[in-house]
Amino acid sequence: MSWGLQILPCLSLILLLWNQVPGLEGQEFRFGSCQVTGVVLPELWEAFWTVKNTVQTQDDITSIRLLKPQVLRNVSGAESCYLAHSLLKFYLNTVFKNYHSKIAKFKVLRSFSTLANNFIVIMSQLQPSKDNSMLPISESAHQRFLLFRRAFKQLDTEVALVKAFGEVDILLTWMQKFYHL
Repeated sequence: MSWGLQILPCLSLILLLWNQVPGLEGQEFRFGSCQVTGVVLPELWEAFWTVKNTVQTQDDITSIRLLKPQVLRNVSGAESCYLAHSLLKFYLNTVFKNYHSKIAKFKVLRSFSTLANNFIVIMSQLQPSKDNSMLPISESAHQRFLLFRRAFKQLDTEVALVKAFGEVDILLTWMQKFYHL
């Protein structure tokens, strides 16, 4: 029997075990009917804390919160897919995109990239339903998102970017409710 055929059962066993052992392949988020796999939440937290320790010193306005309780409280499972998609898209296209140059100065680019890349992975897997029966749910999620975006736009751009980035922990805490081992 050839060497390749002898190793094939061993490789198959390793792959089977790899997919069965929690923590090796990443867990999943379940935002209603939207499922996201391959993201390891502790890695997101670690990356965030590395960056936040540098960024938080720039946040001089502690009386304002962008991710207010009205945005994230009592979000239904079905609504969570729409809201998570909108928030992550905003963070990627507005916050991370415009904050990249500042992060490079602080020498925490690797952690920043980890956050951004994982947000891309999550958002790319979120596929909110376009079904007309979901319209009230998507509209409710949109209204929640607009509360966040209005608060962001009321601040000076630089202040809003620092504030939004500093609130990634609030977003991660909310997302953690939909995380399953």
